[in-house]
Amino acid sequence: QVQLVESGGGLVQPGGSLRLSCAASRSIWSTYDMGWYRQAPGKQRELVAGITSGSVISYADSVKGRFTISRDNTKNTVYLQMNNLKPEDTAVYYCSAAQVIGIRRYWGQGTQVTVSS
Repeated sequence: QVQLVESGGGLVQPGGSLRLSCAASRSIWSTYDMGWYRQAPGKQRELVAGITSGSVISYADSVKGRFTISRDNTKNTVYLQMNNLKPEDTAVYYCSAAQVIGIRRYWGQGTQVTVSS
């Protein structure tokens, strides 16, 4: 079992920045691919950024150049640095851990990000 706890969401003006954190209950980087997803009201959950166990990073086209995913192995934490935020970035953001070999996937509880003036 893996527990994921997100933090760092909030209200920010357009053009502002936030950093989301996802703390895992144990070290999982070698056996899990990590991802940040978001879900806006009335929309499907979408992958925003991912980092594999082999440190391969990917981003959704809508956030390339503005968001950065990273992890700190010593703290069992994955981050999502979000810059130049736009109103369309408003959503609940979820951290996910998916087994590299296997079918298990874990989700955090989500953190609200609201971009508004």
